[in-house]
Amino acid sequence: MIEIVCLQELATIIKSDKVPLKDYFIVDVRDDDWRGGNIKGAHNAPSYDFLSKVDALVERTKNVPLVVFHCTLSQVRGPKAARIYAQTRHILHTSAGEGSVHEVCILRGGFQDFQAKFKDDPDLVENWDQEVWASEWAF
Repeated sequence: MIEIVCLQELATIIKSDKVPLKDYFIVDVRDDDWRGGNIKGAHNAPSYDFLSKVDALVERTKNVPLVVFHCTLSQVRGPKAARIYAQTRHILHTSAGEGSVHEVCILRGGFQDFQAKFKDDPDLVENWDQEVWASEWAF
């Protein structure tokens, strides 16, 4: 089952003693809209070719207990990628008796909300570009 993680929960995880790529993994499925900033340490896996690379992502994260997906708003691309990932992981590892206990989550509000709340915190957001968020993505 895919869960929802709120902004503050993810920020707390990132700032904790948990280790990226070992204890958690953040997957950002934005395409060209990746420009302008990202959650610190997030892996960009563009939605346009996500399906062709999901097996490799599953293999890379098979022992990571928490995998969090997001896009700009986490309304379409993020949830779709999370579903594909969870199904693929189940097929490749659960049926083979491999992998560890894991949780697949979607970031509520996506990067739009995350950057609005944490853009000034370099421990949480990197490569943030005010021009991008002040013009293109201002809602």
